[in-house]
Order: sequence, then structure tokens, then C-alpha cells
Amino acid sequence: MGEVTEAPRPSSRARRAHRPKPALTVLEGRIGHAFADPALLALALTHVSKAGGGRLGSYQRLEFLGDRVLGLAIAELLYAAFPHCDEGELSRRLAGLVRRETCAAVATAWDVGPHLALGPGEVQGGGRRNQTILADVCEAILGAVFLDAGYPAAKAIVNAAFAPATDTAAPRGRDAKSALQEWAMGRGLPIPLYEVVERSGPDHAPRFRIAARVKGIEAGFGSGTAKRLAEQEAAAAILDREGVAWAAGRNEASAGTEGGEGDA
Repeated sequence: MGEVTEAPRPSSRARRAHRPKPALTVLEGRIGHAFADPALLALALTHVSKAGGGRLGSYQRLEFLGDRVLGLAIAELLYAAFPHCDEGELSRRLAGLVRRETCAAVATAWDVGPHLALGPGEVQGGGRRNQTILADVCEAILGAVFLDAGYPAAKAIVNAAFAPATDTAAPRGRDAKSALQEWAMGRGLPIPLYEVVERSGPDHAPRFRIAARVKGIEAGFGSGTAKRLAEQEAAAAILDREGVAWAAGRNEASAGTEGGEGDA
């Protein structure tokens, strides 16, 4: 009899690629919301690299909505939880709870990674653990819940997942956007606004140039492969130019340092 040759075992990557995704009902249980329209949750999990219709078929519009829902819900919850805190302290806590790292931690706790719809390149690049993607999806899910069941349902999820009664505020001297917001509000100025002034590159690997604008202050500019990174760089450009000490190694001596690109 001839030798029986065993078929080669598939690689661990191949086994992972063929592993079926968990049911969305599992994720709904972790989030704490059963969707009347499951298509909203599916859309909130779809990265642009997998979207058939480009950006409009991805989670980006839901992320835009969820970011606003999250900010309002956190602001309302903090207002009730800390009746003796002034505006500056409430703003500091708000900045800590809506920052990318916090949103990514919430998405990780929900274990959204296995449920994400990603293109092959993003899968191979570790997209299921990418902090920017996880943070964006967290906000997109909140936007989906808002559309599916209204603000009270979204607020209940924020209250349960973001623990506003704990001091998770962004550390001082670390987050440029938080520092810029605190600096502006301390001077009676409106909160900073961020505007995409240029977008380049393919959908699966975009690059953004963003302007940070504070009323009466020359704009700061930043670039990055994610909007949040570009916003941080743009905020840092203003802080450095104004001589604001906000991070280790940055102090009053940094005033006048070029941190942006061009003028407002």
C-alpha cells in the first residue's frame, strides 16, 4: 500500500479568517440594547474598507451622530453627578470621558472586534484591535442606538458604559484637545472647533489636514491618518504658539514654535 499523506494543516491566520463571526445578538447583550432595526448595528460595525458604497456605506455618518450624542449625554450626567463642580472641572471630566482612549476602552469591553466588517488589508493590519477604529465604532454604535430607540436609550448605555461618576478625566499635560478646550474656556472663549480642510489618499488609507479654530485666535493646523490624530496635532499647534504648558517637555519657552501649517 502507498503512504497516506496527511493534508497540511491550515495556518492560524487561515483558521481565523474562516472562523464565523459571533451573532450580533451576543454584542447586543454586551451593549445592553436589542435593536429593532439590526441593520443599524451592522452599519455601525462596517469600516470604509469593507463598505460597498464607499464612505456612505460605512459607519462614518453614525460616528458623526454618536459623537454628539455622547457629548450631550456625558454633559447631562456630569451636571447631575457633580452639582458643586464649576464649569472648568466639568469640562475637564467631559474631555476625559469622550476622548479616544476612553471610547476605545468601552468598545473593547463590549468586545466589538470579532464583529467588525473590515477589508482584507485592515484585517491583516490588526484592525480589530486598532484603537482609532474601536473608538469610532463605539461612537457609531451610540449613534445607531439613538436612531433605533431615541436619546433615553442611548443615554442609558452611556451611563452604564462610561461611568461618569468616576474620575476618568484626561490627565493634565497629556491630551492637546483637552488642554486647548480648558485653556479656551478659562478665558471665556467658545470651545474650539475642528474643520477638515483637506482629505487625500484612498478610502482605506485616508490622510486628513485639519484646522483647529478658537475665536479670536489664529488657527492651528495638523495632519494625520485619522481625524483624531490630526485634531490633536492642530490643537497642539495653537497651544505651542500661545506658550501654554500642556505636556511634558513643553513649557513657556515653546512660545513662537511653529506647530502648524500656514495661516488661518
